Amino acid sequence: MEHWTLNPLEFNQVREMVKNRASSQLGKEKVAEVTPSPSVEEVKIRLQATSEGMDLLRLKGDVHLGGVRDIRSSIRRAKIGGLLSEADLLDVASTITAGRKSKSLIRQVEEDTAPLPILRGLTEQIESLDHLEKRIEACIDDQGVVTDQASPVLGKIRHTIGQIRQQVHQTLNQMLRSSHYLKMMQEPIITQRYDRYVIPVKQEYRTAFGGIVHDQSASGATLFIEPESVVQLNNKLREQELAEEKEIERILRQLTSEVAEEAVSLERNLSILAEVDFILAKARFAYDMKAVCPAISEDRTMRLKKARHPLIPREEVVPIDVQMNEEQQAIIITGPNTGGKTVTLKTIGLFALMVQSGFPIPAEEESIMPVFSGIYADIGDEQSIEQSLSTFSSHLTSIIRILQVIDNHSLVLFDELGAGTDPAEGAALAIAILEHVMDQGCLVVATTHYSELKLFAHSHPLAVNASVEFDVETLRPTYRLLIGVPGRSNAFAISSRLGLPAEIINEAKKHLTSEENRLEEMITALTDDHKEAAAEREKAEELREEAEQLVEDLKKQIDVWEEEKAQIREKARQEARRIIASAQREAEEVIRQLREWARARPQEMKEHQLIEAKKRLDQAVPEMKLPNKVKSHTAKAQTIEPGDEVFVHSVNQKGVIVEDLGEDEFQVRVGILKLKVHRREIEKRVSGTKNSAPTPSSSIKRSTDHVRPELDLRGKMVEEAIIEIDKYLDDSVLAGYKQVSLIHGKGTGALRSGVQEFLRKHRSVKQFRLGSHGEGGAGVTVVELR
Repeated sequence: MEHWTLNPLEFNQVREMVKNRASSQLGKEKVAEVTPSPSVEEVKIRLQATSEGMDLLRLKGDVHLGGVRDIRSSIRRAKIGGLLSEADLLDVASTITAGRKSKSLIRQVEEDTAPLPILRGLTEQIESLDHLEKRIEACIDDQGVVTDQASPVLGKIRHTIGQIRQQVHQTLNQMLRSSHYLKMMQEPIITQRYDRYVIPVKQEYRTAFGGIVHDQSASGATLFIEPESVVQLNNKLREQELAEEKEIERILRQLTSEVAEEAVSLERNLSILAEVDFILAKARFAYDMKAVCPAISEDRTMRLKKARHPLIPREEVVPIDVQMNEEQQAIIITGPNTGGKTVTLKTIGLFALMVQSGFPIPAEEESIMPVFSGIYADIGDEQSIEQSLSTFSSHLTSIIRILQVIDNHSLVLFDELGAGTDPAEGAALAIAILEHVMDQGCLVVATTHYSELKLFAHSHPLAVNASVEFDVETLRPTYRLLIGVPGRSNAFAISSRLGLPAEIINEAKKHLTSEENRLEEMITALTDDHKEAAAEREKAEELREEAEQLVEDLKKQIDVWEEEKAQIREKARQEARRIIASAQREAEEVIRQLREWARARPQEMKEHQLIEAKKRLDQAVPEMKLPNKVKSHTAKAQTIEPGDEVFVHSVNQKGVIVEDLGEDEFQVRVGILKLKVHRREIEKRVSGTKNSAPTPSSSIKRSTDHVRPELDLRGKMVEEAIIEIDKYLDDSVLAGYKQVSLIHGKGTGALRSGVQEFLRKHRSVKQFRLGSHGEGGAGVTVVELR
């Protein structure tokens, strides 16, 4: 048996979908040839190539290799001395052009933006054959005609041909205009027969007209005659045309020879372009199907998030979540017919085949897949009339072949395991088969109707129940997969819903064993618990989203306040500079007047006295610095109790005291959030007093008493450090520091790089450098503030 069950899992249909997205015939062949690989390393490389193709499409839009032609037969003919036609040579040139453009396209993508190692490695191997491309394009035009410029000889021959044709037409036109010949002609036109210029003449004038008859009409009434006056001209014309054909053949043979010389390079380029087209076909499939390349696990962990079968229309498919690992080795799926059990089974197997072929899967980013040594499936009714096999026999034959080849890295899929025979014996056989497969170490997924298998999955430590949901109200399956919940038979519920009398249903229930009743009760309870948990989870998700939105709004508000603070500080600086400039101008004016006074009374004033006076004036200039200390938010000596309304300065929001935590700390509820804050960060709100919320400009002031000339960031993540640095630099500016030190340590250098990248964009940083020998060296960044 093959390692891969391709047909029952519909892998060939998916492969055809990818194939249709290839641009060239060579790319389509590559897709058609691909099969799943059992090698972890090869699968990783395949998925990496697909991921690079997806990145390229994201950065450059859809990239087509339509210029690639299948020139393999042309190359072979050239190598053995055959002659390539104009169309063959144009295909060679087109393929060279496609290779050059592909190489250029990848080079346009910056490595910092997308490394693309596989695609770069492939395209960099494409050999530039510009000389051959230009040579072909110079000799053959877009219509596939050898140009006059292909050789001087050809140009001369065609010029001669043009002159002779002109002479022939002039001679024949004179005859057409002659009244003597006009009556003899069927039509006054010039035409050709067998590459000779002729005139249509009436049959009765054959002798009078003269010349060579080349053809006649079907009725015989018209003869196509070459007049004697143009016979020699037509002969010369034919000679030149033969010379033209010979020269064209010589040119094509020369070009064919040049193709043969580059045959190895052309074949290599062709192979590379086929591989690139194959990668891009997978990327286009990913784009169209909203598919991803999953991570590859080393420990047989499988986690599919929102997995969608690619052959079911997107508007109809119901996503499923599946998880398997060493502790959850088997999934037993139960539920009604047409409820989606087989689709779930096929989705799991198909995704395994797709991943190991390097295809992306329609699922979410966090999906993880292992690499299996083989994927075996027994799916569908394979009853064979020729072999006189029943459904049960057919399934069992397939299962026996599977059991002979599986190992501990196999994925085994059973559809309706044990069906087609006596229920008791079928269930017992199904349990035995499952235990054997699990003992081999395989991951196994099975669908069944047997209640015994529900109990098996419930009691076995490595197995788990699952079911496809059925809506009793609408009597329709929802196709949702419920992990951990076995499927209910729903027979009684459906019967009641359809109107079967209650006494008949109650009588039927009496025929169930106590174990069957307990099982149904357990399933009902599990289903109810699952629905309740799903509702709670949905509610929790809504609350989490609301909390995240509130935090985001708060961050935006803080950003606005920070911007306002920066504008206020800048405005203060500008005002200070204006005042200082005004004082300096006034001082200069005083000095000027003193100098004039000194010149008027030189005996009373010396130059050094003027200098001293200027110095005193300079010292008198006011220093317009921002205050070093800003009054911090310190709560008044008020009694604060649970239930009091307060204003929380750290988030600039109103809140309510929930609990006194002791040691001047309180738990405060702000919106849906609960915060732990110190007494100094809150201010009790009293109705009718002035203890209202401060304006934004006052709420963002910080105390600068505690600001030190250095900040220790060691042990912090880059994101944490950046938040702390931003606050620290603002406080340092307020404190009047011109230079501060950021201690980040040496380590791997990641923190230092992140810190310095942030400093390059900070509004308060004039410049920065690494510390010198006495300042901490590479473990410290010294920052000069504006």
